[in-house]
Amino acid sequence: QVQLVESGGGLVQAGGSLRLSCAASGRTFSSYVMGWFRQAPGKEREFVATIIRSGKSTDYADSVKGRFTISRDNAKNTVYLQMNSLKPEDTAVYYCAAGWVPTTTRRNDYNYWGQGTQVTVSS
Repeated sequence: QVQLVESGGGLVQAGGSLRLSCAASGRTFSSYVMGWFRQAPGKEREFVATIIRSGKSTDYADSVKGRFTISRDNAKNTVYLQMNSLKPEDTAVYYCAAGWVPTTTRRNDYNYWGQGTQVTVSS
Protein backbone atom coordinates (compact mmCIF):
# COMPACT_ATOMS: atom_id res chain seq x y z
CA GLN A 1 0.00 0.00 0.00
CA VAL A 2 1.10 3.57 -0.62
CA GLN A 3 -0.05 6.87 0.82
CA LEU A 4 0.03 9.98 -1.33
CA VAL A 5 0.17 13.63 -0.26
CA GLU A 6 -0.11 16.45 -2.78
CA SER A 7 1.21 19.97 -2.31
CA GLY A 8 1.96 23.08 -4.32
CA GLY A 9 -1.51 24.24 -5.25
CA GLY A 10 -2.63 27.83 -4.93
CA LEU A 11 -3.96 30.91 -6.67
CA VAL A 12 -2.23 32.11 -9.83
CA GLN A 13 -3.05 34.52 -12.64
CA ALA A 14 -3.71 33.29 -16.14
CA GLY A 15 -0.45 32.70 -17.96
CA GLY A 16 1.37 31.86 -14.76
CA SER A 17 2.96 28.64 -13.55
CA LEU A 18 2.72 26.25 -10.64
CA ARG A 19 4.51 23.03 -9.75
CA LEU A 20 2.58 20.37 -7.91
CA SER A 21 4.32 17.69 -5.91
CA CYS A 22 3.04 14.35 -4.69
CA ALA A 23 5.04 12.61 -1.98
CA ALA A 24 4.55 8.88 -1.55
CA SER A 25 5.15 6.80 1.52
CA GLY A 26 6.75 3.38 1.47
CA ARG A 27 9.72 1.85 -0.29
CA THR A 28 7.91 0.61 -3.39
CA PHE A 29 7.23 3.93 -5.11
CA SER A 30 9.26 2.96 -8.15
CA SER A 31 6.95 0.00 -8.78
CA TYR A 32 3.94 2.24 -9.39
CA VAL A 33 2.68 3.97 -12.46
CA MET A 34 1.79 7.49 -11.37
CA GLY A 35 -0.90 9.79 -12.67
CA TRP A 36 -2.43 13.21 -12.15
CA PHE A 37 -6.16 13.85 -12.42
CA ARG A 38 -8.27 16.91 -11.76
CA GLN A 39 -11.83 17.67 -10.83
CA ALA A 40 -13.56 20.98 -11.37
CA PRO A 41 -16.78 21.86 -9.51
CA GLY A 42 -19.74 20.01 -10.97
CA LYS A 43 -17.58 17.95 -13.31
CA GLU A 44 -16.22 14.42 -13.43
CA ARG A 45 -12.66 13.74 -12.35
CA GLU A 46 -10.57 13.75 -15.52
CA PHE A 47 -7.18 12.46 -16.57
CA VAL A 48 -4.34 14.96 -16.84
CA ALA A 49 -1.04 13.08 -17.15
CA THR A 50 0.66 9.78 -16.44
CA ILE A 51 4.23 8.51 -16.18
CA ILE A 52 5.57 4.98 -16.20
CA ARG A 53 7.77 3.48 -13.49
CA SER A 54 11.09 4.44 -15.05
CA GLY A 55 9.92 7.91 -15.98
CA LYS A 56 10.90 7.38 -19.61
CA SER A 57 7.40 7.51 -21.04
CA THR A 58 4.57 9.94 -20.38
CA ASP A 59 1.11 10.70 -21.71
CA TYR A 60 -1.10 13.78 -21.44
CA ALA A 61 -4.64 14.89 -21.96
CA ASP A 62 -4.98 16.93 -25.13
CA SER A 63 -6.09 19.94 -23.10
CA VAL A 64 -2.72 20.19 -21.32
CA LYS A 65 -0.24 18.95 -23.95
CA GLY A 66 2.58 21.39 -24.46
CA ARG A 67 1.78 23.24 -21.21
CA PHE A 68 2.08 20.60 -18.46
CA THR A 69 4.98 18.25 -17.74
CA ILE A 70 4.87 15.22 -15.47
CA SER A 71 8.08 13.88 -13.97
CA ARG A 72 9.18 11.69 -11.10
CA ASP A 73 12.13 11.23 -8.79
CA ASN A 74 12.14 7.65 -7.56
CA ALA A 75 14.93 8.38 -5.09
CA LYS A 76 12.69 10.98 -3.42
CA ASN A 77 9.43 9.02 -3.80
CA THR A 78 7.90 12.05 -5.49
CA VAL A 79 6.01 12.79 -8.68
CA TYR A 80 5.66 16.32 -10.02
CA LEU A 81 3.37 18.22 -12.34
CA GLN A 82 4.85 21.38 -13.81
CA MET A 83 2.02 23.56 -15.10
CA ASN A 84 2.82 26.48 -17.39
CA SER A 85 0.66 28.92 -19.33
CA LEU A 86 -2.20 28.27 -16.95
CA LYS A 87 -5.74 29.08 -18.02
CA PRO A 88 -8.88 29.73 -15.97
CA GLU A 89 -10.25 26.41 -17.23
CA ASP A 90 -7.38 24.64 -15.45
CA THR A 91 -9.01 25.57 -12.14
CA ALA A 92 -9.72 22.35 -10.25
CA VAL A 93 -8.68 20.12 -7.39
CA TYR A 94 -5.67 18.14 -8.59
CA TYR A 95 -5.13 14.57 -7.41
CA CYS A 96 -2.20 12.26 -7.79
CA ALA A 97 -2.78 8.55 -8.09
CA ALA A 98 -0.79 5.31 -8.15
CA GLY A 99 -1.44 2.08 -9.97
CA TRP A 100 0.12 -0.69 -12.04
CA VAL A 101 -1.29 -0.25 -15.55
CA PRO A 102 1.24 1.56 -17.78
CA THR A 103 0.15 4.72 -19.62
CA THR A 104 -3.47 4.31 -18.67
CA THR A 105 -5.80 7.29 -18.66
CA ARG A 106 -8.62 5.42 -16.94
CA ARG A 107 -9.44 6.52 -13.42
CA ASN A 108 -10.41 3.00 -12.37
CA ASP A 109 -6.92 1.67 -13.20
CA TYR A 110 -5.43 3.66 -10.33
CA ASN A 111 -5.61 2.06 -6.91
CA TYR A 112 -4.38 4.76 -4.54
CA TRP A 113 -5.27 8.45 -4.38
CA GLY A 114 -4.12 11.52 -2.54
CA GLN A 115 -6.42 14.03 -0.88
CA GLY A 116 -6.02 16.64 -3.60
CA THR A 117 -4.68 20.16 -3.83
CA GLN A 118 -6.65 23.17 -5.09
CA VAL A 119 -5.43 25.10 -8.12
CA THR A 120 -7.24 28.32 -8.95
CA VAL A 121 -6.38 30.35 -12.04
CA SER A 122 -7.76 33.86 -12.20
CA SER A 123 -8.43 35.68 -15.47
